Amino acid sequence: MTTNLPPVPAKLLEKLRDYPDHIERLQEVLNIVAASAPSIIPRLERAIEALQGRLGTFIVEAMRELNQAMSSGDPRLMAAAEAKAGLMSQIRLKHVWMTDKVFSVYFSGV
Repeated sequence: MTTNLPPVPAKLLEKLRDYPDHIERLQEVLNIVAASAPSIIPRLERAIEALQGRLGTFIVEAMRELNQAMSSGDPRLMAAAEAKAGLMSQIRLKHVWMTDKVFSVYFSGV
């Protein structure tokens, strides 16, 4: 495994600041990509796919939470779950975080 942890894109860190466990889960998949053996698929592409996969998981989980909150009928829970689902849907879009130079340079040069 590399000694320097691969960087989670800054925009994702910013947007997920209230969800440190989600940041850790993104770091986890990036660590796996960074430690993986070379492949014909460039590491940057693998890192992007890994992030998109994990972000997709976040959406599924947030939608599940939203459904549970709606079933509960608690307006406070519903509002929080709607906000989380909206955020997870937004960050799934690559253009939100794809321009991070540190991320791109790290995975292009690993």
